[in-house]
Amino acid sequence: MNKSLRFIVLLLLFTGSILLASVTQADAESKAHGGDVARGKTLFARYCTGCHGPDGGGDGYRFARGPDAANLTSPSIKKKSDAVLLKTIHEGKPNMPPWNTRLSEKESRDVLTYVRTLAK
Repeated sequence: MNKSLRFIVLLLLFTGSILLASVTQADAESKAHGGDVARGKTLFARYCTGCHGPDGGGDGYRFARGPDAANLTSPSIKKKSDAVLLKTIHEGKPNMPPWNTRLSEKESRDVLTYVRTLAK
């Protein structure tokens, strides 16, 4: 094999491996959340937009006391683990009610999967 043909083959193998790794990572992240984005969006619209806003920017209702609703599009939300966010959904925060009495575990995971699509 001449040098230019060998270089092209190696370049194609390298590029293919990078593409395969990125597709595999995206698939793994999707399965890790294990929820239904469409169902999560519906639940988010019903229960969460009042405070977090329609796009999750934290621009919904403002309270006279306590912290504002979280901006779910911020990079800091993306850094939080699923476990931490699910705990927040279930147990609430100072100005956020616990949703474990209204949402099942599956529904909470659906909401989380949708919230993951909001983070930039």
